[in-house]
Amino acid sequence: MFKIGDFSKLCQVSIKTLRYYDELGLLKPVSVDRFTGYRFYSADQLPRLNRLLGLKELGLSLEEVGALLNDDLPAAQLRGMWRLKQIEARERVHEEQDRLARVEARLRQIEEEGKMPTYEVVVKKIPALRVASVRGIIPTYSRQDQLWGELEPYLGQNGVRPSGPCLALYYDTEFKEHDVDAEVCEPIGANLRGNERIQVYDLPAIDTMAVVVHKGAFNALSPAYTAVMQWIQANGYRVCGPSREIYVHTSDPVRQDDPSYVTEIQIPVEKA
Repeated sequence: MFKIGDFSKLCQVSIKTLRYYDELGLLKPVSVDRFTGYRFYSADQLPRLNRLLGLKELGLSLEEVGALLNDDLPAAQLRGMWRLKQIEARERVHEEQDRLARVEARLRQIEEEGKMPTYEVVVKKIPALRVASVRGIIPTYSRQDQLWGELEPYLGQNGVRPSGPCLALYYDTEFKEHDVDAEVCEPIGANLRGNERIQVYDLPAIDTMAVVVHKGAFNALSPAYTAVMQWIQANGYRVCGPSREIYVHTSDPVRQDDPSYVTEIQIPVEKA
């Protein structure tokens, strides 16, 4: 058995907290010296303590933790609760990363105010393109990985290699902070049958596409969009379809902050 101080070191929980758990009946010592009042604990109590700490980390009150401990919560159920917590924590991390990227983009825009524009907008005729694609609602613009995670394995399983740079389409008519309607596409030259999620079709040709090339990180695309939208307004055009991002140069794995990337932004327009 361990004195409370040694048990505290073993489980990385303070003596004060262990005494508090004892008072609440959550983790009582194996024995208490009737003369000195020293509390003694056993290594056999570590599983219960770990469950206690895990449930507490899930945001439960100590009263709720005690009830679950007394109900002898199965390990599988506890793992499930932790997996949900893990997913929630990852989503918060992604949201904060997106927020940081937007703040940094705004700072760059402020720093660039008054300087000569660095983007050249051109008008192109874009031919039809055969693609395999997956469309869905993603949490934010940077979370395309969910859709690519469906599309790329399917192509690999069918032995189909992309015939050009991959691309994404955005269907919302306004900027969305959350729940973005997006479609990820791989150009293909081979025959491929789709399924309930994978679509194989021809992206339509666009006669008048306003195009700008961005050289830099994905989380710094905002100035490029600003430049092309300002050009559209200044030249008497209006947007008439979903925008496209052509990922001319990226890496694997994809990093949102890689400055070596090249992205072509394409927006279909017509005269206003």
